[in-house]
Amino acid sequence: MLYHTPVLLDETVEYLVTDSSGVYFEGTIGFGGHTKKILSKLTKSARYIGTDKDSTAYDHCKTLFKDDNRVKLYNTSFTNILNISRIEFIEKYDGIFADLGVSSFQLDNKESGFTYRENSPLDLRMDKSKGFPASFVVNTFKEEEIANIIYKYGEERNSRSIAKRIAEHRKVNKIETTEQLRGIVEEVIPSRVVNKSLSRVFQALRIFVNDELNELEDFLEKSLSVLKVGGRIAIITFHSLEDRIVKDFFKQQTLTCVCPPEFPICVCDTTPSLKILTKKPVVPTDKEIEENSRSRSAKLRVAEKI
Repeated sequence: MLYHTPVLLDETVEYLVTDSSGVYFEGTIGFGGHTKKILSKLTKSARYIGTDKDSTAYDHCKTLFKDDNRVKLYNTSFTNILNISRIEFIEKYDGIFADLGVSSFQLDNKESGFTYRENSPLDLRMDKSKGFPASFVVNTFKEEEIANIIYKYGEERNSRSIAKRIAEHRKVNKIETTEQLRGIVEEVIPSRVVNKSLSRVFQALRIFVNDELNELEDFLEKSLSVLKVGGRIAIITFHSLEDRIVKDFFKQQTLTCVCPPEFPICVCDTTPSLKILTKKPVVPTDKEIEENSRSRSAKLRVAEKI
């Protein structure tokens, strides 16, 4: 069964693998697409640590790589990279990688509850055992809070109109399914552009209930501390909010001075810790987009520890 087509596969491996006998960390193993390709470039003495919050993806990869002694997998968030490194007695990594996209399996499988195209419980959590589902947000949060979530994390201009309609509907019936939420958005947005708004609304709720942006910032900070000099960190993003965080983090780590502009001389003694290898993000070729339309918005950024 084809679970997911990995994006920017060759480009990722080319940038990431600098030592074929090294130690690597993948924060989002998904269904093992990138993992298999990276492992094919590594020797028998290499080590590969992987994490994923999604239990279905984790279980799939546990079976897929059960005979590979190089691989150790954890069903948890990549923000636990430091704890896992201690457990595995790993001081530094040669490469750290994360593909932040939602897998095709999650989008196409209605049981996962990530798609508005199929009717399923309105959940949107990667790890169903933690936090609260998206249905809790739309049924209990204040109208203004819902509007802010949709605008901040989905960049949806009609956030206030959508939130208002949500508040009206929940007075009559609880909003518990993806089909109900889709119907509400369709009442507000013209049919010719409704799919884009639906994508933004579901994206916003997914980012919020999974705390994705804060987790990404946390992961980047922690990763830098366990990346060896000459090691590389590669991140694939799929929307502007994620990409901006990665871009800004990489840029911040290249600075030689962070003093306020009004200071006549530098007193901060800042030492840069990263060198950016992708001045512009690597994006899919026309051929890849033609073969996998979901790759269209992918961006790969890579930096090297100095």
